[in-house]
Amino acid sequence: MLVIRPICAADFRALKQIAIESGHGFTSLPDNDELLLSKITRAETSFAEKVTTPGQQSYLFVLEDTQSKDIIGVTAIEAAVGLSAPFYHYHIASHVHYSPSLGVKKVVETLNLCNDYTGASEVCTLFVREKYRRGFSGQLLSRVRYLFMANHPERFADLVIAEMRGVSDENGHSPFWAWLESNFFGIDFPTADYLVGIGDKSFIAELMPKHPIYVALLSPEAQNVIAKVHEKTAPALRLLQKEGFLHRGYVDLFDAGPTVEVALKNIRTVQQSCLAKVVIDDAVTPAKLAHSKEKNYMLCNTDVSQFRATVSALVNYYETANELHIHGDMADALGLSNGSDVRFIAL
Repeated sequence: MLVIRPICAADFRALKQIAIESGHGFTSLPDNDELLLSKITRAETSFAEKVTTPGQQSYLFVLEDTQSKDIIGVTAIEAAVGLSAPFYHYHIASHVHYSPSLGVKKVVETLNLCNDYTGASEVCTLFVREKYRRGFSGQLLSRVRYLFMANHPERFADLVIAEMRGVSDENGHSPFWAWLESNFFGIDFPTADYLVGIGDKSFIAELMPKHPIYVALLSPEAQNVIAKVHEKTAPALRLLQKEGFLHRGYVDLFDAGPTVEVALKNIRTVQQSCLAKVVIDDAVTPAKLAHSKEKNYMLCNTDVSQFRATVSALVNYYETANELHIHGDMADALGLSNGSDVRFIAL
């Protein structure tokens, strides 16, 4: 069984391996032991903390195969970004240059440095190890965050964002950063990416151009990757778009990957998930859809520090009684008992 749970100190070695495998451009998980340990400690504190409004909490989850005990992926939520350090983006703006006397009209785009997302919640750090990219792993890691947020909306902001990894090659070369590097920074993309990942952002304020950048002045290679995602990030973006996330013109400072946003209340999983009472029923059999396909459900308990979630077809929902019948083994894995509240959504 695949089960999502909060990360703990014993997961350090697995988290380090995931940090190595995620490679260049995955800023939120740099290969740095001290930082990874601090992320685990911060997450443990956040899950244990009583919260009434979003602050500097960071909720980091792992996806575990309960049979092999392998950690096969991670996912996270930042409760409110930009509270302790600036949270920079470029916003793409359009300006109309018009000369009536000449009959010339030009629409010019600029990149404007901003902190517009300060205080927003961020879904981030979603990574599935390559050999486990099958079945419901990616969808579970993505959507489980919204189940958790639906259970505990007081812990999160009204606006939710996600930063998408931009275009770079296997060596960490970013066409967008290459232009910034040659004109302003003098350090390569992997170095800049690593510095941001470990929290050293002072160089941004020191070296970033202070005025809007005219997109037309960038190299053709840099222009072509603005608001485009890395090929390995495309599936994650599609999942976000299905949840209602939209691109509003904000891009990353370093690789120009798009940042997408949605109101928490408008997230599809938040809107469509339901609360029901658990009935443990070891005789439960999978519900069938057309063509004998099994109907799968994503479900979770409503705890914080002992949060658990999974996907299974061994679930039956009885709408009239508002009961979710599940197998005893699943109830044990999720920490549920007869009469417990359970949040679920049909897939």
